[in-house]
Amino acid sequence: MGETEDERTSQAGQLFENFVQATTCKGTLQAFSILCRQLELNLSDHRDFYSSLKAAITYWKAKGLWGKLDKRASHKEYSKGKACADTRCLIIGGGPCGFRSAIELALLGAKVVVIEKRDTFSRNNVLHLWPYTIHDLRNLGAKKFYGKFCAGSIDHISIRQLQLMLLKIALIVGVEVHVNVEFVKLLEPPEGQGTDGPGWRAEVRPAGHPISNYEFDVIIGADGRRSTLDGFKRKEFRGKLAIAITANFVNRNTTAEAKVEEISGVAFIFNQKFFLELKEEAGIDLENIVYYKDNTHYFVMTAKKQSLLDKGVIINDYIETERLLASDNVNQEALLSYAREAADFATNYQLPSLDYAINHYSQPDVAMFDFTCMYASENAALVREKHGHQVLVALVGDSLLEPFWPMGTGCARGFLAAFDTAWMIKGWAQGKEPLDLLSERESIYRLLPQTTAENISKNFEQYTIDPATRYPNLNSTCVRPHQVRHLYINGEQGLSSLGRSGPTRTSVNISRQESEVRPSRLLLWCQKQTQGYRGVDVTDLTTSWRSGLALCALIHRQRPDLIDFDSLNEADCAKNNQLAFDVAEREFGIQPVTTGKEMNAEQGPDKLIMVLYLSKFYEMFRNSPQSITGRAFHNYSSRTTNSLYNSINQALPRKRIPKVDKNLLLCEREEQKENKVRSMATQLLARFEENAPSCGMHRQVQLHFSFLLLLLFFFFFLKQPVSIRRHYYTNDPYNLLKQFNKKSIKERAQQLSRLFTGKPLQPQTSMRKEFPQGLGGSDTCHFCKKRVYIMERLSAEGYFFHRECFRCNICGCTLRLGGHAFDSNQGAFYCKLHFSQQKISSRHRRGELADPRPALVLITRPQTASAACPQVP
Repeated sequence: MGETEDERTSQAGQLFENFVQATTCKGTLQAFSILCRQLELNLSDHRDFYSSLKAAITYWKAKGLWGKLDKRASHKEYSKGKACADTRCLIIGGGPCGFRSAIELALLGAKVVVIEKRDTFSRNNVLHLWPYTIHDLRNLGAKKFYGKFCAGSIDHISIRQLQLMLLKIALIVGVEVHVNVEFVKLLEPPEGQGTDGPGWRAEVRPAGHPISNYEFDVIIGADGRRSTLDGFKRKEFRGKLAIAITANFVNRNTTAEAKVEEISGVAFIFNQKFFLELKEEAGIDLENIVYYKDNTHYFVMTAKKQSLLDKGVIINDYIETERLLASDNVNQEALLSYAREAADFATNYQLPSLDYAINHYSQPDVAMFDFTCMYASENAALVREKHGHQVLVALVGDSLLEPFWPMGTGCARGFLAAFDTAWMIKGWAQGKEPLDLLSERESIYRLLPQTTAENISKNFEQYTIDPATRYPNLNSTCVRPHQVRHLYINGEQGLSSLGRSGPTRTSVNISRQESEVRPSRLLLWCQKQTQGYRGVDVTDLTTSWRSGLALCALIHRQRPDLIDFDSLNEADCAKNNQLAFDVAEREFGIQPVTTGKEMNAEQGPDKLIMVLYLSKFYEMFRNSPQSITGRAFHNYSSRTTNSLYNSINQALPRKRIPKVDKNLLLCEREEQKENKVRSMATQLLARFEENAPSCGMHRQVQLHFSFLLLLLFFFFFLKQPVSIRRHYYTNDPYNLLKQFNKKSIKERAQQLSRLFTGKPLQPQTSMRKEFPQGLGGSDTCHFCKKRVYIMERLSAEGYFFHRECFRCNICGCTLRLGGHAFDSNQGAFYCKLHFSQQKISSRHRRGELADPRPALVLITRPQTASAACPQVP
């Protein structure tokens, strides 16, 4: 007897449930193969696969998933699955970003094939998820595959679990996935075949795999930092050395383990007692530590180098990071012990056992690396044309931009890049001109390194592949077509024309878009600035700087009053270098990248470090009169008003910065701005005192000085938290301005100089105690007034705070970003329910205490909360 309809429906439902509950990559692929075979679904029919599967699986558990996927597929950008109907795509790499890209392309109607060289998902590390990422995954049905996904206040997930979830969604929407297949290189179309002949293909291992015959129009590299696609040069982003350790321990999911609280991020200054006790008890010196509980007990910590040397983890001390952290310079057993001791102490010894999980190398899952060394591709895409066939080549994920660990940017920026790439491919399928396509993609790519959880659109429900729905103030034409001609490679140029080269080691800040300083140009500039100084002969960017005299000469050229060069002892290298580092930091805001003692090492300073450090001098002083003329400027009275204005203007950033970036750039950029302006104020005062004639100055020059000082004054003032501003002007927004205008130019310069060195506007000692130097608004929690570091902070309405401090001002419930209301007059945050009550009481107060004078506080429209009153997790 044949099966009844109910039996077939029940069997299909059970097979689909087996697929949903599969816990491994191979198990998922096997369950899906069985499901398709039983339901007689044609995997090669990618256009109708999803609708056929949905029609065959009708049991109640699947209907919720179909609803979510249908809602996503209804976006107008997909054109009902026909936007890229004739486009064939190959994606290299089955990581989260590779699968996320595949899902978007499948929804656009493209034929998508993903190849992955492994058949297991073994990465235990845990990813921090930005709010929009959580929203995006929920809308794809994440909780249908993983019920514990971001429950309560949890905002993280293991990479393995995320890969598994996205693999299942990709298979459902018709993506073809092949494991144990490794991409080798791109194969050009054969010569003399014309446009009707074979197109672009890929050489893979094993050589006889059917994918080797697959012709495609688009290829996407999503295979991580060591991308195998040619044509993408990389540049390196390097900061001060910070050694991170990640460790994964087996989670047996016992009751005792469940009770141990997670650590969302603790830094030394935030809890000094904890770290000092750890150092005293175990000899482990950390800067911060994070603990997440997922498939494993995941710990990540930043350890101080000296602590690792003392504990025998690092065998020999080297200046070069590569040598320092090389495998032959690390005692693996000592590293295992170090990480276990730190994890034990951080959890107050509450975890019953700390047995290491095993990684894909069948080794205990612990790793040590320098997370401040990151790579980014110089371009996001290119087009190749050969023998009448074109192929669009693009990168996503870590292949495009490596994540910045303290901010948890990997998955979030990776998904944004996946959406941007899908948008580009849609334009490609619609016949957009290659140069127009590439210029738009590179314009959007320039936003990616600057993107944070705070400066993207908060209306997550409106997110689509259209970049305008995600990036406020998007400028998709900042890169012009003529600037990307080199990315259109046709005819004469072969695959080696833009060959896969090593990284361009440029020391630039990941949060800004700066012109790259070539080492050759930097060396030439340094030679000109140090020419003629005793004992200084700059011939390179390493050993020539070891004595410290060259650095001191560089500073002396700009400011002879800061260093007595003739008194320096050439033999005292460490002292000379440290003097230069200290003066440059104090006077110019240039942060040191090493110490005077390390500069005196036998092998000399590291070239990368010196390029990083010297490029800051170059950017700051390359257009100063001293750099151009080769001599210090002393005769102020002979300069015209215009030249004075120009010299001040040259110290300001010359590039126009998008409006969104002025408030929402990374912490490092804010510090650089403040240091630069503080230096300007100090130099203005010094120049005024040294060069102003005793009998007075021309009236026009006075006006320019006054105007510039006033601008600098308000630059500082408007950056301060509301509480500081109110304290300064004591409820009178005009009082401070009146006092400032009454002063002479010299008094204003002195006052401004005191401001930028941490001194109060008026002699109020209480303010100095409450807001000590270095504890400004950008580093202070709005709620608890304690220091908050970049790795542990959130931001809303221009305020920074700890995650756990973000609570309603009335009921104390935990708030979520985008689900809060804000009263800008009081600087207070509320849940939606209590914000409504607060508005009523505020109207009564305004009727009683009317003040006709405007306040110097920005008024922000309150955002709508996602719930009436969120529950405390």
